[in-house]
Amino acid sequence: MLLRLMGRLLSAHKMTVLAIVVLQLVQTTANLLLPTLNAAIIDDGIVAGDTDVITFLGAWMAGIAAVQVVTAIAAGYLGAVVAMEIGRQLRSELFTKVQSMSSQEVGVFGAPSLVTRSTSDVAQIQNLAVLVFTMLIAAPAIFLGGIALAVHQDRALSFVVVAVVPILTIIMALIVRRLIPLYRAGQGLIDRVSRVLREQIIGAHVIRGFARQGHEIRRFDATNKDLTRNNLQSALLVAGMLPAIMLVVNVSSVAVVWLGGHRIEAGQMRVGALTALIAYILQILMAIMMAMYVFSAAPRANACAERIREVLDLEPAITDGVEPGPAVSGPPAARRPAGFGAAGFGAAPSVEAAGRTVPSGSRVEFRDVSFAHPGAEAPVLDGISFTAEPGTTTAIIGATGSGKTTLLNLLPRFLDATAGEIRIGGRTIRSMTLDALRGGIAVVPQRSFLFAGTIAENLRIGSPAATDEELWQVLQTAQAGEFVQALPAGLGSPVSQGGTNLSGGQRQRLCIARALLRAAPVFLFDDSFSALDYQTDARLREALQPLRRSVTVLIVAERVATVMDADLILVLEAGRIVAQGTHDQLLVSSRSYQEIAASQLVLEDRL
Repeated sequence: MLLRLMGRLLSAHKMTVLAIVVLQLVQTTANLLLPTLNAAIIDDGIVAGDTDVITFLGAWMAGIAAVQVVTAIAAGYLGAVVAMEIGRQLRSELFTKVQSMSSQEVGVFGAPSLVTRSTSDVAQIQNLAVLVFTMLIAAPAIFLGGIALAVHQDRALSFVVVAVVPILTIIMALIVRRLIPLYRAGQGLIDRVSRVLREQIIGAHVIRGFARQGHEIRRFDATNKDLTRNNLQSALLVAGMLPAIMLVVNVSSVAVVWLGGHRIEAGQMRVGALTALIAYILQILMAIMMAMYVFSAAPRANACAERIREVLDLEPAITDGVEPGPAVSGPPAARRPAGFGAAGFGAAPSVEAAGRTVPSGSRVEFRDVSFAHPGAEAPVLDGISFTAEPGTTTAIIGATGSGKTTLLNLLPRFLDATAGEIRIGGRTIRSMTLDALRGGIAVVPQRSFLFAGTIAENLRIGSPAATDEELWQVLQTAQAGEFVQALPAGLGSPVSQGGTNLSGGQRQRLCIARALLRAAPVFLFDDSFSALDYQTDARLREALQPLRRSVTVLIVAERVATVMDADLILVLEAGRIVAQGTHDQLLVSSRSYQEIAASQLVLEDRL
């Protein structure tokens, strides 16, 4: 898995990788030549008393050492650049893939796991890439070259290398074999720690409100201990590798010196050759150590590569259609006459809006639509059929869990219907590209989410080219102008991540204002008035009347007061439409609607 992933990523950097290999080979060659030159200086210069040889060979050693330093620095720099590019590319691919996932697919992995895979897992692969470029490429050349030159210096003592290499190989194999499952489990434990920590940070008020701090501390402590135990086991294995290698290296060095001393005394070996042989043996063992260090890091990187591939190999269930559809463009809502115009999906009759002609076909049709989660015993929605005409408001009401939000999420294909057909402007939504489909829909989600930045930056997500004047206009329409004007920096006021420095009602109104900037023929309001008081709700619905007359509006709501002016009200129970009609019609014909209205004291007020 790791090799396939690395091979694909490195294919875009072939020339740079080739340059790294060449530089590492030059560095290795220079490093291997130095002990031979040093042996010649000792035997032919120092022992023989020839200063010219010492000067000549010393100059060569200095030049070769300089080449080694320059090539090592260049190879290290290029290796770091390629490794960082690999990380950037992986993070970009993961981000793009996550953006293409449906909410169901994101839930399979979990948000904390996806964050860990995009950060920690990618960093492990980056680290391995650096080690490969700085160590693993040079290690085989040093190993083979060192053996050849050691044999050249003295064949008899070369058997020490032959005896040492299998021992070090066995040590490396045993350590790596134990590290692989530890690293794989460790990345999963990091996911668990991230998930628990994220839950405790986001749910801090709930934890404190129920005095569960002690329980949560113990829960986090248990997860933290599991991760610590795993990391400790892998760290001890890696830490034990160095002493084992050094023991073998030191014993080998002692053996070479002892045996070499006897051979020098017997006149079978020269002093310079012994120093060179010791240097080559140390280089050979150092090459093995470098390889072992890389191989000890490889299991963790391989486990991370498997986790990354799980995300990248996922085929999103929701994919683009083949028809691009008309471009949804033009001036934002605030610039349109009569309040709000819209771009259309189909080839319906056109209308004039702000000096341009736009199609008006935005009829929304649900034809026997059902939706069920994979493996679920019962569908969330079953046999949903209705038509929302352009210029009308369709409201969806029902008990909690009746499928209202799911129904709305099917329209922009945040979820895909498992049966039936959904059409906008006479075209099935599956035939459209996702950009074209979603570009023609303005959504106010159930959860009022704002991004870290300023109020203006959050609003311009709906229309990046909107002017300050247009922002103030939609803020006034959304009943948010007054509180934004009261802020010291106005539109430039900071918004924390998620908008946590604002109240629920303020966040909700800003999300409505953001949607109003879209040049869209279809508007979806998913329980978008629940945090508003009744007076603000009423003023907002009155301000939205121009919008509701010019586009197709679908509203999910809990309050009867919010939907009573809708042209069509759908009553959902257990995923089915049990009644539909206007408010007055449903008060007479639908017992379910009567119960909802009565529970909110609307029935008494209206009769």
